[in-house]
Amino acid sequence: MKVLVTGGAGFVGSHTVEALQRQGDEVLVVDDLSSGDFGWVPDELVVRADVRSPQAARAVEDFRPDAMVLLAAQMSVKVSMRDPLLDADVNVVGLVAMLEAGLRGGCGRFAFASSGGTIYGDVPAAQQPVTEDHPHAPRSFYGITKSVAVSYLETYARERGVETVALALGNVYGPRQNPWGEAGVVAIFAERAVQGLTCTVNGDGLSTRDYVHVDDVADAFARATRRGTGLVNVGTGIGTSVLEIHDHVVRAAGRPDLAPVLGPPLPGEVRAVALDPSRAASELGWRPTVTVADGVPGVVDWVGGRVRAAVPGVR
Repeated sequence: MKVLVTGGAGFVGSHTVEALQRQGDEVLVVDDLSSGDFGWVPDELVVRADVRSPQAARAVEDFRPDAMVLLAAQMSVKVSMRDPLLDADVNVVGLVAMLEAGLRGGCGRFAFASSGGTIYGDVPAAQQPVTEDHPHAPRSFYGITKSVAVSYLETYARERGVETVALALGNVYGPRQNPWGEAGVVAIFAERAVQGLTCTVNGDGLSTRDYVHVDDVADAFARATRRGTGLVNVGTGIGTSVLEIHDHVVRAAGRPDLAPVLGPPLPGEVRAVALDPSRAASELGWRPTVTVADGVPGVVDWVGGRVRAAVPGVR
């Protein structure tokens, strides 16, 4: 099977490429490398292009994929609140450009990365873990684009006769997550902790997210190239607080003495998220396998290696 992955040189994308290759797929990556890394996928698999560009569209049309995994995105809530125009341009216009290119290239199936952490908004505790039929009420511009994208996919399926599935992801973490970026609290905390530096927790630290390991997410996308339709939550069903994540990270870094510093809450952030993964089991045959306790040490090890290579004196 031929599968094209946009954003395939990035954090989630590179793991997804590996999962696709393990199931025997022929893979092509389209990535502008704004956040990805050539070292994570073989050079010969990568077309360097922005998904909004004619070059990206031409790569899709020439490759003629059976399925596309659409991961390229502006992925920071903070950036979206600063620059909603950029956020919409990449996350909506870029998505539609790739859907249209896919249609011209004969693609019959599209799997998209939506955001279970933002599209549902603030959900009362009694309604968590949240299911896919919960109304969308995003609080950030990023969440709006990820919700609108689900509607685009549903409409393309209905009006263009293609198969589409949108995976509403929890907070993805794991090796290759950027520790110097604007999103990805596990890697950001790890980068500080391995240097013996304190971490800033925005708000009171009691807000919760559904943290799902990148290996499990890559497995879900590989499955989604074959099966599943509509909106599908990809999470664990368990909410973990930011303070709990901090505790896991500093212990894995061997620095349990490091106490967090509380900072102001971030605009656009929701209070609590846990995603019901039941539909993923029925639609994709997927279940999470990596717990936070098991997954965080691997991130700390990976980030530690990056930090030691970049920062003199860190052991």
